[in-house]
Amino acid sequence: MAEEEKKDKNKDKKFDSALNVQQGVDQPESINPNVIRKFRLKKKNQYTVDDYVKGVTEGNRTMLGRVITLVESSRPEHNSMANEVVEKCLPYAKKSVRVGITGVPGVGKSTFIEALGKHLTSEGRKIAVLAVDPSSEISKGSILGDKTRMEELANDPNAFIRPSPSAGSLGGVAKKTRHTITLCEAAGFDTILIETVGVGQSETAVHSMVDFFLLLMLSGAGDELQGIKRGIMEMADAIAITKADGDNISRADMAKVEYQNALHLFPPPDSGWIPKVLTCSSVTKNGIDKVWDTVIDYIEFTRENGFFDGQRKKQAKYWMYEYINEALHNHFFNQKEIKEKLKLFEQKVVEQKMNSFVASRILIEDYFKSNKKDI
Repeated sequence: MAEEEKKDKNKDKKFDSALNVQQGVDQPESINPNVIRKFRLKKKNQYTVDDYVKGVTEGNRTMLGRVITLVESSRPEHNSMANEVVEKCLPYAKKSVRVGITGVPGVGKSTFIEALGKHLTSEGRKIAVLAVDPSSEISKGSILGDKTRMEELANDPNAFIRPSPSAGSLGGVAKKTRHTITLCEAAGFDTILIETVGVGQSETAVHSMVDFFLLLMLSGAGDELQGIKRGIMEMADAIAITKADGDNISRADMAKVEYQNALHLFPPPDSGWIPKVLTCSSVTKNGIDKVWDTVIDYIEFTRENGFFDGQRKKQAKYWMYEYINEALHNHFFNQKEIKEKLKLFEQKVVEQKMNSFVASRILIEDYFKSNKKDI
């Protein structure tokens, strides 16, 4: 009994001590739980195909950007949804004027496109600029420089600029650019400008998805025809000599004559159109309107002789085969067995223990054997 009384006294002493921590007011959480709940709901809320289609066809730029991101994704589940969205957007994709713009590095493609874009929006046109950016060799991502260079056009409510990583694709044209064209048309853009990384041997990729192919060239850079690929010159529906301002005007006029003479040496194109050479300045805006007038003249000319519609059909056929090639390529390299064997065969080829041709033949044969039941 004495011990129990002693314990009770000790308890009383403990609570009477000045060292006791008084129970205070409960502190609020450092992060608002409502914000966390809202964020989680947004993260879980995945848009459906119909949501994407509705957003694109209503001209919602945010939704358009999200769909293009899906199109550019390399994940199979994203590709499947993107293909479905594009297919449902096809009936809304009214035919636009598609212009491919290419040229040597430093010719001023982005500056020219901004000047041309502002000219078109001032005429009431809605334009989409698909600027194919050089990809980082390390991250494979886009440098996204074009959107910063076209600052004025980027703020234009009638313009939409989408830089896309080239990701090593043929001719500097992103693989999914054709899908993106369809989406932009469905979103209400009547003029599509496609800027490529630069001149190369595979610019047919650009030519196969546009109505008009414009080649930008510099003047006063030495021999005007030095290093120009014959194929590029033959594909061009017009050549524009840029930076024709100040002391460079006379050199631009001389270059115009030289290019015009060079074009006469080539056989006439199937369109029946005689390619023109123009001069322009993106700074003073001189000649920009004439470049666009030339595009319109070409469109009207080719529509009258039937070449325009015939070319669109030819392009659709070309891309059907391209999509087949891409699908087979992706299916092959996404096979688990192929991935495992590739590492082994790569090592053998590098160490010269196996011939490259033999290695590829064995891999392809194994691929067909493993997929025989699906064929």
